[in-house]
Amino acid sequence: MNLTFDSRQPWWLQTRTLNLAGFLWCAGLMAYALFVQYGLREEPCPLCILQRVAVIATGVIFLLAWLQNPASAGMRRVYGTLIVLAALAGVGVAARHIYVINAPPGAVAECGASLEYMMDVLPLHEVLGKVLSGSGECAKVTWRFLGFSMPFWVLLNLLGLAAIGVLANFRKR
Repeated sequence: MNLTFDSRQPWWLQTRTLNLAGFLWCAGLMAYALFVQYGLREEPCPLCILQRVAVIATGVIFLLAWLQNPASAGMRRVYGTLIVLAALAGVGVAARHIYVINAPPGAVAECGASLEYMMDVLPLHEVLGKVLSGSGECAKVTWRFLGFSMPFWVLLNLLGLAAIGVLANFRKR
């Protein structure tokens, strides 16, 4: 593990610092999601859970990139690509969730089985298909900030995390 800093760049623009910032950003998003779930008693719908998985995956990749601090440009690009892919997967789920929320009444199925039940009785590809089709519980919005729902804010945060991943890992040292 290389713990040195490159003195030619300001500390806040260095690869290692940006990867740590990305990890801490993801940790903050998950801390707030858990506060909303346990503190405000808002149960996450299946699409919310998939967004959490994307945030966690993005955070783990940022953490690994920070811990390893690869010297080779090729390895940094691998980390950057993985970060962008994980974040964009979450963006896709969040975009689908926004669509489900804004769909006209009757366009989305009523509340279905819980995610836990579906995981127990269905193969994974069917669970993902059912979850991504959305349900009544995914269309219900009980939390807003500045007029926007949580999936909108998750989408913006994941786009920001993808940008940090690119900035940190795709430029020359």
